[in-house]
Amino acid sequence: MSARGLAASLVVLAIAAAASGCARGPAPAPSPVPPAPATTSSVTPTVPVTSTTTPAPTATPAPRPAPTPGKPAPSTTAPADNKTRSWYYLPNSTHRVPAVASGAKKMLATFGGRYTGPDSHRVYLTFDQGYENGNTPHILDALARNGVKATFFVTASYVKSQPALVRRMVREGHVVGNHSATHPSMPSLAKDRAAFKAELTKTADAFRKATGKRISAIFRPPAGAYSPLSLWLTRSLGYETVFWSFAHRDWITDDQPLVKVTVKRILNGSHPGAIYLLHGVSSSDTVALDDAIAGLRAQGYRFGTLGDR
Repeated sequence: MSARGLAASLVVLAIAAAASGCARGPAPAPSPVPPAPATTSSVTPTVPVTSTTTPAPTATPAPRPAPTPGKPAPSTTAPADNKTRSWYYLPNSTHRVPAVASGAKKMLATFGGRYTGPDSHRVYLTFDQGYENGNTPHILDALARNGVKATFFVTASYVKSQPALVRRMVREGHVVGNHSATHPSMPSLAKDRAAFKAELTKTADAFRKATGKRISAIFRPPAGAYSPLSLWLTRSLGYETVFWSFAHRDWITDDQPLVKVTVKRILNGSHPGAIYLLHGVSSSDTVALDDAIAGLRAQGYRFGTLGDR
């Protein structure tokens, strides 16, 4: 298939995995993701190459983000464009930072978002938490066993139904970010600023009530749906938008990939600053964590968190 054909196909197969694993109920609706790079052999351990991308400025955890030194202050004028885009990336087999949709990187730089982490020698494990499927305690156990800190994105309903698990995330040094209150497509609310704001503030309020702390100033848009206006509104509320540079079909609870397949996908998809989108409902991800972490370390990577603690 030509590069143009591949890109077109991947637009149709936009990575909307974030929505699937976070829909409430036992069977989230599937959303296709680009397949992992085809290979018939294990990934050869590699030392991370230097990223050629410049990370977007990180928003500060304040009511409104402060200007990044050397960068212009964010515009106080809302963009008119509210056309919904679906986040996706173009995977490669060379362990390089994947390309994304035309114009997406510029939008993230303008409105304070990212899809790779700030350190090219690290990778970033992130877990979307929409409902509890019994795996999170085991995920936390595996992270503790391996000395790895991760980033969890939670909905308000998750915080309210699982306050003890959320407190454990905080107690064990993980970062907890905002994944909205009710998991809507954020561009669908962007014309109603009060409704848009409520999606973030309700989750932040639930987190503060459960933990006594402030939620980290990072936001993962449900379903990976975004628009220039929704990104601008997110930044105006003091949050940085966080997408991802790796995802796989892990959210269908009764059709999980084999653990060895999940490990292989994670290792094949590594690259400098990779942000991994994983789902807490996935038993395959949960069991694969030990081997995946060991494999990523063998490739030369360390692990980082996003946002602030």
